[in-house]
Amino acid sequence: MSKIPLKAVFLDVDDTAYSTTEFAELARKNAVQAMIRAGLRIDEQECLRELNEVISEFSSNYAHHFDKLLVRLPEETRAHAHPDVLVAAGIVAYHRTKFQFLSPYEDVIEVLKILRERSVLLGIITAGVSVKQAEKIYRLGLHELVDARHIHITDSIGIAKTNPKIFLRACRIAAVEPSEVIYIGDNPIVDVDVPQSIGMRTILSRRSGKYMNVTGKSEPNHIVHNFWDVLDIIDQNYDIIPVEA
Repeated sequence: MSKIPLKAVFLDVDDTAYSTTEFAELARKNAVQAMIRAGLRIDEQECLRELNEVISEFSSNYAHHFDKLLVRLPEETRAHAHPDVLVAAGIVAYHRTKFQFLSPYEDVIEVLKILRERSVLLGIITAGVSVKQAEKIYRLGLHELVDARHIHITDSIGIAKTNPKIFLRACRIAAVEPSEVIYIGDNPIVDVDVPQSIGMRTILSRRSGKYMNVTGKSEPNHIVHNFWDVLDIIDQNYDIIPVEA
């Protein structure tokens, strides 16, 4: 059987290049513990449940999670500390966790380096607030592997991942056909259904994340649990056609 031509690989960031879900759980736990040490009088698990409700209701991109958390808690829980200090304690602990623990899956970086050495064009298509996603890309070191022209953040370009236009835009800038591209992500709906609707090949990452039990309308072309599997799939099924980045 003849192999499929491949010119480019695009990937998601969250729960694909690193474990967003595990990191968020740790960062929120550390933030709540810091707020309690700063004077918040509440059970840690109760506080975490309330914080997770805030995040669920206002989205992870909301800028004032800890402020909203405090006004929802009983007044007596925050009567012995200044509210701004409590918020600051949460923010500092969250960012300290980011500095210490936000790192990529090691195999992601190694495989991307190998693909780049083989002249596969690499790109990112990710959803979220521009500054937050850009910070992740920088902290994970992905900016060193992917040309800036091929980084596409939904907030920056005004197109959601639910719209195939974002994938078509990435292909146009890269001067490749959708059929010559693999997209790797963890969400069956926006990372499989949408890119496959325009002819992209897809690899669904089932390593971790909140979409582990979600199913889409389309079957992914491949399912992996790490990026070494991605490399094996490409070696076995695809014929790399080198392109300029």
